[in-house]
Amino acid sequence: MIPERIYLDHAATSPLRPEAQVAMEEGLRLWANPSSPHAEGRKARSLLEDARERIKTALDWDGEVIFTSGASEAAALALREAKAGARLVSAVEHDCILQAAPDAERLPVRAEGALDLEVLMEAVQRERPLVAVQHVNSETGNRQDLDAIGGIVQSANGLLLADCAQSAGKFELPRCDMAIISAHKFGGPIGIGALLLRDYAMLEPSGGHERGYRRGTENVPGALGMAAALEAATDPYVGPAVFEPLNSLGHTLPLSDPTPYIRAIAMPKISATAQVMRFDMAGIAVSQGSACSSGTMKTSRVLEAMQVEPEIAANTIRVSLGWNTTRAEVERFCEVWLEMANA
Repeated sequence: MIPERIYLDHAATSPLRPEAQVAMEEGLRLWANPSSPHAEGRKARSLLEDARERIKTALDWDGEVIFTSGASEAAALALREAKAGARLVSAVEHDCILQAAPDAERLPVRAEGALDLEVLMEAVQRERPLVAVQHVNSETGNRQDLDAIGGIVQSANGLLLADCAQSAGKFELPRCDMAIISAHKFGGPIGIGALLLRDYAMLEPSGGHERGYRRGTENVPGALGMAAALEAATDPYVGPAVFEPLNSLGHTLPLSDPTPYIRAIAMPKISATAQVMRFDMAGIAVSQGSACSSGTMKTSRVLEAMQVEPEIAANTIRVSLGWNTTRAEVERFCEVWLEMANA
């Protein structure tokens, strides 16, 4: 059965998984500060450290985990405190990356969304650069070849920061020095994320908690919810074949490595803003792009960097699937899209 409302904006945030809710309820019953030395604090600390180890196991990460309030804080922590030289970021990074390093050199991408590796090879020829690249783009769903990018960065004795907010819990983490994750992108709670790093020595200490690398009391219920959500993220999302009716019409962007759960789709003659409103009236939630900028009415910076023609970019919406999306829901979206396009 198709529900009354269909939610296809999981790249903005996904609903809480039942397993995460149960885990958070346990954490809320243990309300003590995990940095306190008394019995209650020690119990909370034990749960926090258990969540940390479970997250490392679920992600197959053999380095360290610093809990943060989300991806934005993790990005700021890495870009501002990393013991590295020049900051280099791709032109299609999330706004939180660009805001954390406003003076960073921007690296161009090719028309299909892939980072220009020839430019990267020249750009890293400086003292220990820090290169930030989004594993899966939040607007187009394109996946970067971080193995190739990491090899170039490593050869220059640099550090690779991978923004894995849209890929953690869906793909294996890429080989990198630091990674950003956000719980609410894979069915965990809002307000908790983490910076993964190979070694604490990569960062300058900046606070009293989290081994001295972050200020603020740790969010024990959030950490437990994030661990439970990652452990539950084992089933594959609805496959890309569900978009075939639209692919055959040539209205999805040509990408170097498209993922099955985020699609940028253009509809001729109808603006993205109008489409979002019409889909909402039809009971379907989609977006015009990243949730951080979709309400600005500006042309997408990501699509502009990919040299998408302005008239196509202005008519492009984002459809993103999640852990509880069904095939019937996506098929219904395709039906409404075709009805709208052919009206």
